[in-house]
Amino acid sequence: MEFQTVRIETPEGTNVIFGQSHFIKTVEDLYEILVAGVPGAKFGIAFCESSGPCLIRSAGNDEPLRAAAIRNAEAVAAGHAFIVILRDAYPINVLNAIKQCQEVCTIYCASANPIEVVVAVTEQGRGVMGVVDGFPPKGVETPVDAADRKAFLRKIGYKA
Repeated sequence: MEFQTVRIETPEGTNVIFGQSHFIKTVEDLYEILVAGVPGAKFGIAFCESSGPCLIRSAGNDEPLRAAAIRNAEAVAAGHAFIVILRDAYPINVLNAIKQCQEVCTIYCASANPIEVVVAVTEQGRGVMGVVDGFPPKGVETPVDAADRKAFLRKIGYKA
């Protein structure tokens, strides 16, 4: 077995939801969740089918985002992995609905940070071991940092 890391490459100003599912119907169900979740949001979805024809299935309402999702799915190339690339919405807007989707087994991350996927390569194929989401901590939050965090959440409308 060999371990590799695959960097997720996304367009500027987007967020990613990366997970694992178990059924070809995933693309259609995620599409319905996303289109209903945030009116006006743009997105692309790609799903690595791991049986039968083993195709990368895709959908979306924005062609560049759909193409970016496909490129990342091709790079990860792990069975039943899926990637959603979002613009004009945050993962928090749709994450619970995605988690409740019958096919979804795991959400590895939902982030706008740089992401690396840790992949194990075996004789059978490739599997996701986990993700590296962003960077390590640089210290512990101070009272000023806490005030800045609270102000930011209010500025973007997540706290009153």
